[in-house]
Amino acid sequence: MIIDTHCHIYSSEMENAEEIIAEARKNDICVILNGIDVSSNREVLDLADKYDNVYAALGYFYSVADEITDEDIFLLDGQLENDNVIAVGEIGLDYYYTKDNADKQKELFEKMLDLAQKHSLPVIVHSRKSMQDTFDILKKHDVIGSMHCYQGSAEMAQEFIKLGFYIGIGGPITYANNKKTRNVVNKIDINHLIVETDSPYLTPQEKRGEKNTSLNLKYIIRQIAQELDLAEDEVIEITTENAKKLFKI
Repeated sequence: MIIDTHCHIYSSEMENAEEIIAEARKNDICVILNGIDVSSNREVLDLADKYDNVYAALGYFYSVADEITDEDIFLLDGQLENDNVIAVGEIGLDYYYTKDNADKQKELFEKMLDLAQKHSLPVIVHSRKSMQDTFDILKKHDVIGSMHCYQGSAEMAQEFIKLGFYIGIGGPITYANNKKTRNVVNKIDINHLIVETDSPYLTPQEKRGEKNTSLNLKYIIRQIAQELDLAEDEVIEITTENAKKLFKI
């Protein structure tokens, strides 16, 4: 079994989502679907109820920081009681496009972390151009989880690992100019790595121009194996066990 620890395979993102989930099942791939707002959280729950290779991660993303209400928080609080929910995510900070609402992003992020603590769930964290703020906020909360599509340095990765976080490696490791991610993989222990696709985004180099799917995990695994001089089966075994341990699958 292989676990895609972060993807968005639902109808609002991909018109053939259920076909992709079924194909993943045929290939012994389990997927952790990440909701980002009220509507996608509902889609994720429905799919997790329908397919035995789907696990749900629910959360409110930075992109809805300006519009989430107390009622929405209350709704999510109840949804996290569902047995199919194994994490709070996708949550986090993103200053790439704007920092104008940074305070609202931080406020929402902290509310998500509070819910994770309340429900004893790991978190799946997005951080783009906001690594230090993300780290400072996580330090204040008693949570563990994954750093999705990690974009920081190897040194900062070690600091997140000390907090109990795993480092998510996806399609960008296959890009020729992405020495940073390959350096991270080479500098930290594989026992702290998990694999992901962020489907339908971040398609590996071998499939650039196409929508990404969980079937493309093989290219990510191949690149990690090459970097670490390991057999691909060994990479699969270790990263799958890492994901099982983190998400209690």
